[in-house]
Amino acid sequence: MKIIDGKKLAHSLFDNLSHRVKKLRQDKIIPCLAVVLIGDDPASHIYVQAKIKACLSLGIESSLIQLSASVSKEEILSYIHNLNDDDKVHGILVQLPLPHHLDENEILNEVHPAKDVDGFHPQNVSRLALGYLDGFIPCTPLGCLRLLEAEKIDLKGKEVVVLGRSRIVGRPLLFLLMSRPYNATVTLAHSYTCNLKEVCQRADILISAIGRPRFIDASYLKKGVLILDVGITRVDDETKEGGYSLQGDVCFEEVKQSCSLITPVPGGVGPMTIAMLMENTLKATELAK
Repeated sequence: MKIIDGKKLAHSLFDNLSHRVKKLRQDKIIPCLAVVLIGDDPASHIYVQAKIKACLSLGIESSLIQLSASVSKEEILSYIHNLNDDDKVHGILVQLPLPHHLDENEILNEVHPAKDVDGFHPQNVSRLALGYLDGFIPCTPLGCLRLLEAEKIDLKGKEVVVLGRSRIVGRPLLFLLMSRPYNATVTLAHSYTCNLKEVCQRADILISAIGRPRFIDASYLKKGVLILDVGITRVDDETKEGGYSLQGDVCFEEVKQSCSLITPVPGGVGPMTIAMLMENTLKATELAK
């Protein structure tokens, strides 16, 4: 059994990204990512700070637009339209989740597709669904793919089971892994899937993104499966200094002897998601030249 170190891989990718930033700056182009943060969700604030820190480490400029939870749709769209029109801004990210009174689709659809570094605009989604990989691919699925590529996993014909059908992870993973040149056989499972345990037991590769801590135990797996644990949940834990621990969807200690490869939580998929956001931001910058 091998533990896949997402933090180490992300760090190595940052070296390449840093060279790309330097080249852009030599051409008097300064990459810039604008982040729109709405409300007071503690997890969202932590994620945004991690993204801004990554920008700083690479020499990418960042702009944080922080709005109250009661902000109107019209006010948010005004900010987004201004960012769309600003030639100095190359990437726009609207941090999810949004407050309940706001429609995610209405907001995300207004981000210009050429600045949609999260890959959520219908134009980028539809291109991915049609098998075109030249648009912006959502960061977590792209990070999962990079992890598999780094381990030299041949996906052709492999049975991949993805747990969770969100627009952020599950659905784009389905389109990405089944596309050429990867050619995996992908099953997208969710809360209404019948015989879920039996479906999971077929998997050569299991990617879990359901946000249910320690849901997957050894009984869901066949021997030698490769596991990417995307789920991350904050669980109360009085033994920890902060009073909580971060848990993945998978019972790590129980299943690690059954699998061939596994990502830890934290330190697995999470760092790769941020690395892919930086990669998408640089891609947007280079395309805008």
